[in-house]
Amino acid sequence: MKTRQTAEIILKNMAKVLNLEENYFIDVAADNAPTFARFNYFPPCLRPDLVYGIRPHADGGAITILLPDKEVEGLQVLKDGQWIKVPIIPDALIVNVADQIEIMSNGELKSPMHRVITNSEKQRISVAMFYLSEMEKCLAPAPELINEIKPMLFKKMKAREYRDIFFQHLMRGENKALLPISSFFQLFKCRRLVRICLYGKSQ
Repeated sequence: MKTRQTAEIILKNMAKVLNLEENYFIDVAADNAPTFARFNYFPPCLRPDLVYGIRPHADGGAITILLPDKEVEGLQVLKDGQWIKVPIIPDALIVNVADQIEIMSNGELKSPMHRVITNSEKQRISVAMFYLSEMEKCLAPAPELINEIKPMLFKKMKAREYRDIFFQHLMRGENKALLPISSFFQLFKCRRLVRICLYGKSQ
């Protein structure tokens, strides 16, 4: 399948950039890993200042490949506290790194917060292909990317566990499920750290 081949090419090159074995990410996003498409239709909206096409969020899978509308912009990425428009480039695909790759790269590759805004005059159509890790595979930072300067940022867990965490946050209306261990290390005792890292707050 062409889309699967495209995803594998991207994953191989991402691994090479980090000086990892080229199949490092592919070995986790295996052939029987979940893959699905979402067709997005955004009609004209009279109040684009009040209505999102898609609310701010970060993707919970491995990568997302997006075929955007050819004419109407809408996708925005959060950078340094500012929302930046993603421009339309003819015949180009947009690739989002998602949470599972951020975990495996120990934060070297970031899963960006993004949103879709509506247009008051024009409709917008896009297609997104989501690639996830195989559910029983282990998500953990690559050992080659852990050192004294950059310690392990994320707890090891199965992809199935992270999927459940992601959807729990989604159902609560929270924008991002992925939280580094270091965010809480100075604030909570180690025996509570796992729960905080997984769920984002003390329970």
